Amino acid sequence: MELLDQGCRWEYQDLPYWGGEVDCCINSWTLANGVWLGAPVEGIAEWFVEHQLEDGGWNCEWVEGSVRSSFHSTLNSLKGLLVHELATGGTAATREARRRGDEYLLERRLCRRLSTGEVVGEWVAEFRSPFRWGYSVLNAMDYFRAAGVGDPRMEEAVGMIRDARQADGTWVQAGRHAGRVWFEVDVPRGEPSRWLTFYALRVLQWWES
Repeated sequence: MELLDQGCRWEYQDLPYWGGEVDCCINSWTLANGVWLGAPVEGIAEWFVEHQLEDGGWNCEWVEGSVRSSFHSTLNSLKGLLVHELATGGTAATREARRRGDEYLLERRLCRRLSTGEVVGEWVAEFRSPFRWGYSVLNAMDYFRAAGVGDPRMEEAVGMIRDARQADGTWVQAGRHAGRVWFEVDVPRGEPSRWLTFYALRVLQWWES
């Protein structure tokens, strides 16, 4: 924690590491990592309260003027807030921000546009491991499982997860997000993934219990 504080700055305006920057997804993972390391990250938790959009979600492009939330940015923001809340109890403001963010996804049944009712994109049912920043209904359901939030509006998303199960009981890797890694942690596209199978079975077991 101290080494990161002393030796790392964000490329954006040379901001201090544990202060976060302007990208919701980056700030979410920084918040979660800071909680794990015991770093002073309360300011990042409050940042999410201040930067929540009117529709209840978040968008990493807010700094470019976007006022409409993103499924990807919203889920990542919720993950960071949940880690913070489980570790510290959060504040009334951060708990309410997370509740509003949950509702943003639930109103859209985790996969549909609120305006037209259409599926927001094919990627909602394309499961990739590691999850990284990308949204999918499996990633979202694993978050809601961790949060202990069940809701009938999740049924369609659960159906997508069930439908993706292969005859041998596994789930297949849809591909890996771009970016450098120290080593590969899952199989190539099109192969059965133990990690995705683990996450899917965990979600289905929770949902059906």
